[in-house]
Amino acid sequence: MTFKKSKMYQEKAQALIPGGAHTYSRGDDQFPSNAPPVLERGQGAYVWDADGNRYLDYGMGLRAVTLGYDFPEVSEAAMAEIRKGNGLTRPSVTEIAAAETMVDLIPSAEMVKFAKNGSTVTTAAVKLARAYTGRKYVARCAEHPFFSYDDWFIGSTVITAGIPEEISRLTLQFHYNDVGSLEKLFTDYPEQIAGVIMEPVTNTPPADGFLRQVKQACARHGAVFILDEMITGFRFHLRGGQKYFDVEPDLSTFGKGMANGFSVAALVGRREIMEGGGIFKEGAERVFLVSTTHGAEMCGLGAFLATVKAYREHDVIAHLWKYGQLLKEGIEGIAEDLHIQDFVSVEGYACSPDIITRGADRQPSAAFRTLFVQEMLKHGVLIPWLAISYSHQGPELAMTLEAARKALQVYAQALESDIDKYLSGPPVKPVFRKYN
Repeated sequence: MTFKKSKMYQEKAQALIPGGAHTYSRGDDQFPSNAPPVLERGQGAYVWDADGNRYLDYGMGLRAVTLGYDFPEVSEAAMAEIRKGNGLTRPSVTEIAAAETMVDLIPSAEMVKFAKNGSTVTTAAVKLARAYTGRKYVARCAEHPFFSYDDWFIGSTVITAGIPEEISRLTLQFHYNDVGSLEKLFTDYPEQIAGVIMEPVTNTPPADGFLRQVKQACARHGAVFILDEMITGFRFHLRGGQKYFDVEPDLSTFGKGMANGFSVAALVGRREIMEGGGIFKEGAERVFLVSTTHGAEMCGLGAFLATVKAYREHDVIAHLWKYGQLLKEGIEGIAEDLHIQDFVSVEGYACSPDIITRGADRQPSAAFRTLFVQEMLKHGVLIPWLAISYSHQGPELAMTLEAARKALQVYAQALESDIDKYLSGPPVKPVFRKYN
């Protein structure tokens, strides 16, 4: 594949945009050197770069596209809303329909605030928790990789440049499946923790009623329980990971797959807490919650309504689980055939699986992950992670497994030799690192 046009655009992007992309996970340091530098369009489960090269895609818009690129019903619904004016001077009928749908859909939702990205609504949830409790500390799960680009979260990572230390100190960390580590924070900071924020799950299942234990601990200590459902929402269950795991948070946040790639995110929760951002309680102290010009943009909310309809009509959730299971079994079967099952595995839940790559020392390896992605690209599969959509069907599964067999043959050779001989460029780097 040639990248003449794509590299021209890449040079422009690097000159015009800090990092060359508007999301760090889209950056050049997150992909092998043979990855397409710039993409031009997508259709179904496929994307094309600026040079016209086609790839079967498992990035799917950073996991936001769950039906498929340019899914007809969703695109048409969004266009219909654009023709209505897209953003009006007062609340729109579409906005109210979307709010009603979201509240009916999510078990813990009594009210909703829409926004354009996940960081906005997770930060809004933290603000509400602080206002509701009158406390300043927030506890977040250490094993969950990302909650927001705002200071309250980024200040708790190694990338603290530009964030006052006083703010960084206000975010505490506990460990998944270790309710004792959360209880210790409540003991060390008595009546000072406003809220606890976490995802329902990543790869490791919640053990021994862990999610309910967190909920109970929050209730005992007067903290707001917040679930970040950016990834679990609209994948594990149409009603969210909270329905799948049978636990109701005080507040929860959604985004990504809820509008099939359109920019829609949502904060939902108990009326008693959500009304803190309202205007109708006479004499109540105001919380300036989420107030964005484009938060209720009609094209995105029309896409959300069409996405929910498509989920119901096509039983999308069942497809995500089934395809993911077949993909897991296929990749792990190939690894077993090549006697490298101790080095390559597919972990997590079938609807949201994760490929784990290990080096010769059996430790997770960025270099071997890079090698796997590099080799898959040689066979037309762009697979930086595993985001499955409804558009991934039988032909896509067959293509993926055929590419995986060839890629894992090279992987097996690299385990027996020097991996540097097989890499065409540097290994991918973690997003959260102190220095470039």
